[in-house]
Amino acid sequence: MSIIRSVPNLTDQVYQLVVDEICDGILPAGSHLVQERLAERFGVSRQPVQQAIALLKADGLIEEIGKRGMQVAALDLAMMRAHYQLRGTLDALAAQLAAKRAAADPNLAAEIDVRGREIIRRGFKAVHSGSVPNQIQEEAAFHFFVYEISGNPLMTKSAEPHWRYLRRAIGDRLRETPQPESIWKQHEEILDAVISGQPGLAEKRALEHVRLATEMLVETFSPA
Repeated sequence: MSIIRSVPNLTDQVYQLVVDEICDGILPAGSHLVQERLAERFGVSRQPVQQAIALLKADGLIEEIGKRGMQVAALDLAMMRAHYQLRGTLDALAAQLAAKRAAADPNLAAEIDVRGREIIRRGFKAVHSGSVPNQIQEEAAFHFFVYEISGNPLMTKSAEPHWRYLRRAIGDRLRETPQPESIWKQHEEILDAVISGQPGLAEKRALEHVRLATEMLVETFSPA
């Protein structure tokens, strides 16, 4: 049982705990969310739970079920496509900007190389382990690393709302079909383009990666 022991922002903590449980499959689609039970599980009052539920609903992760309250929403393919379209734009720009910075600063390129290779190593390890939470964590770690090294301070904040939904979509897919190593080979190719200071190539590879990821998700969840 997860108990919240600090108080900085209880709403955010409850929100993140529920998001994690949805992404990890602990709360699958259709799971009924009862405020009183959540408050008891997390060791908080009902107020932060109510506020967190409002945020979860706004993000499309949960939905109303009449007088019965709330439940975890089923994955919406149209909404997933919309999030991936915007993510593609952000990822391409981030990769392009990062490559420009690497081309202008060899020391930065070397730092990106070391940090990026470590994430790639962990990513392949997560795939081999078969752990869904670890694979989601490393997938997000790679892309947020690229947002960081882009040098644009707004990139990460702009991407976060989409990744809350995409983490769930990635988790649902991984529970249906294993993650192919090709995903991490694509990450490696993006990193190579960034380190070598090729903005156009980095942008192209980032866009292609998102396109292939979208196709994989749609193929997994489209009705037969």
